[in-house]
Amino acid sequence: MKKSDMHALPPLDPGAAEPFYRQIYLRFRHAIAEGLLKPGERIPAARTLAEELGLARGTVEAAYALLNAEGYVETRGQAGTVVTPGLKPDSAALPAARPASSRPAASNAVSRNTGTSTKPASILLPPLRPFQLGVPALDAFPRKIWARLAARAVRATQIPDMMYPQVFGQQALRVQIARYLQLSRGIVCAPEQVFVTSGYRDSLALVARALLNSGDQVWIEDPCYQPSADLLHMAGMRLAPIPVDGEGLQVGQGLQLAPRARAAVVTPAHQSPLCVSLSLPRRMALLDWAARNRSWIVEDDYDGEYRYVGRPLPALKSLDRADRVLYSGTFSKVLFPAIQLAYLVVPLSQVTRFEEVRRAFGTGQPALMQSIVSEFMAEGHFARHIHRMRKLYAERREIAADGLGAVLGKQVQIEAQPGGMHLIMRLRGRRSDRALAARMHEDGMYGHSMAQRLHQAAQPPALLLGFTNIDTARKAQELGKRLLALL
Repeated sequence: MKKSDMHALPPLDPGAAEPFYRQIYLRFRHAIAEGLLKPGERIPAARTLAEELGLARGTVEAAYALLNAEGYVETRGQAGTVVTPGLKPDSAALPAARPASSRPAASNAVSRNTGTSTKPASILLPPLRPFQLGVPALDAFPRKIWARLAARAVRATQIPDMMYPQVFGQQALRVQIARYLQLSRGIVCAPEQVFVTSGYRDSLALVARALLNSGDQVWIEDPCYQPSADLLHMAGMRLAPIPVDGEGLQVGQGLQLAPRARAAVVTPAHQSPLCVSLSLPRRMALLDWAARNRSWIVEDDYDGEYRYVGRPLPALKSLDRADRVLYSGTFSKVLFPAIQLAYLVVPLSQVTRFEEVRRAFGTGQPALMQSIVSEFMAEGHFARHIHRMRKLYAERREIAADGLGAVLGKQVQIEAQPGGMHLIMRLRGRRSDRALAARMHEDGMYGHSMAQRLHQAAQPPALLLGFTNIDTARKAQELGKRLLALL
């Protein structure tokens, strides 16, 4: 497709609620419908088009993936991507390209509160929405280094590597994780104590199967990370919501409400969602309770590396002398979500038990991905990446807080936490955080209300806003104006 043809298509609108990837997708549908692109004709490479439009390559690739999924284009490896041969586009049958400045129709929104969707099955959700939680700065990931390591790993693949992966995790990766935890988090563990999983939920499910029984009582934080509560509830556990204040989990309240609980699931570095840190006296009280009661503590250290005031706090596991803490970490927050790799460090006395359970229920994670991560860590890229991201997130946290505050200052209170990957936006007046979250989803943004995290505790209405992919003050202010229109 010639540049002149591309320029004849509807232009991209940076101020539109419609994400760029979808604007590109609609441009190509328009081109096919109008005959500017003919069956079998090659379309520009994603990298070339991204450079021409001044966008990230991943944005263009997302548009191409949607076109491919709906049958408009075909990928042919080194031959590139072409309009599907034999396609007979009928401009009357194809929906007209919507003006880029129009907002997404409410019928295409996904409701987080009801869990239902009215979006047609053929339309994919955006790969990244503004304010989306738990997504690292994908634009800052060292993709060239990653690609080099991946290519090397593929070339080195031997026949044994093509067999079923080890259910406990690849030994080389377990060694690297154990080494990293000792140096960065103060956790002394042997590689055999490290179990590689497909994510935090897989790690928590493994703990539940190995150490807990249906009917056991488990402390959860209130407010909490809701997937933890959902998984434990589905596993038959009795949940004991324990309130959180400025020093983290109120251990004293836990001793009163459920002193004989079998386990506690906590986020001590940056409490999810309030981002407060569990104070040292409460850490010691929690460990003392677990030792005396012979209970277990699951430490979900999902983003403990990212602290912007002082040094990262030591892990709760590093203070554990009775060996009652199970440490859960993930690569999704520090590398990228699609990696689908996490890890669990179990007490030495429980290694055999976890091996038995993993053999029965585990299938192992893809060996190739584990090999790439192992080399990424062994060559020092992992530690350097975390160091760079800590500095970058400190900057973006300030940019997001200042930009949003400048626009929304009279309507909300922006709380920039000392650590973590999200801001808390407190709503002033009698506003519903659930209703605002729903309107944000209709507008193409990601909104997560504090009310969704509460069980019995009370919290003022607030939204959780991811800031890691807000890279300029202009973007922060533009997003602030979109939010202001929804208040």
